[in-house]
Amino acid sequence: MKILKWGFIGCGEVTEKKSGPAFSEVPGSTVEAVMSRSEKNARRYAEKHGIGKWYTDAQEIIDDPDINAIYIATPPSSHATFAIMAMKAGKPVYVEKPLAANYEDCSRINRVSEETRVPCFVAYYRRYLPYFQKVKQIITDGTIGNVMNVQIRFAVPPRDLDYSHPENLPWRLQPDIAGGGYFYDLAPHQLDLLQDMFGVIVDADGICANRAGLYNVEDSVSACFRFESGLPGSGSWCFVAHESAKEDRIEVIGDKGQLSFSVFNYDPICLHTLEGKQSLVVPNPPYVQYPLIKSVIEHLQGLGVCSCTSISATPVNWVMDRILGKF
Repeated sequence: MKILKWGFIGCGEVTEKKSGPAFSEVPGSTVEAVMSRSEKNARRYAEKHGIGKWYTDAQEIIDDPDINAIYIATPPSSHATFAIMAMKAGKPVYVEKPLAANYEDCSRINRVSEETRVPCFVAYYRRYLPYFQKVKQIITDGTIGNVMNVQIRFAVPPRDLDYSHPENLPWRLQPDIAGGGYFYDLAPHQLDLLQDMFGVIVDADGICANRAGLYNVEDSVSACFRFESGLPGSGSWCFVAHESAKEDRIEVIGDKGQLSFSVFNYDPICLHTLEGKQSLVVPNPPYVQYPLIKSVIEHLQGLGVCSCTSISATPVNWVMDRILGKF
């Protein structure tokens, strides 16, 4: 069995709660080193998790001969740079979502992956979670009949940090780093799930606004889109809503029923057909990225095929860029 020896570029919150420990739980996989521009953060993470080496330079961790795979957990603006560096060094890459800060960078990553024949995977881990596998099964089984329409509805109040001075705003509200505002951070999961279930979105348009004036990027987005099958869909996102308007919901409307589910809260799946209403509770593993990371590792070991590649992730950026009017 091929042993995957990972190097982490970035060791922030996502690696603590969602992904990091999973790399060491999959057979044939270990974490050899971590990198952060902050020496303090890199050393702290390495010592806390029993990792032998830490770096403050991305090139050094990529060049480390003991490392044969790279996990990139940085803000999106640097994904393309680090992914291309790793692939040119012959090391497979697992990148946090979205794949990049814009569609053009996604295309660059795909070209280099094709040229080097080194795979690049993307952390759209929700595809692999039992909760969303159940949603997909209900749709595929025809339980709600032919799907006629899909609707995304998402609303949350502003976060405390959103009221910060412009210089102290979180990176997710800095478009040159994140690609946009909270829309570019949260909508990728929703859009990826829908494209995994219904096929690629081939047409998309949107209206974006800044209604609250807390920061410079969009805080409210409305969009419509069409899948390759002709299925229409729509979405509404508001990141400055009143508490009473909080919502995390996707509705799938069929000619024999309706299905609704949440993307971030994992609320019970609601199924409504002629047989009545059902509420389905589907638990997820402690580390939500574990099923996808396991699939990536087995792919690299020649034991399976992981579909969550940079190619499959790129349409998400295309759709978001269309909705935000980037082209």
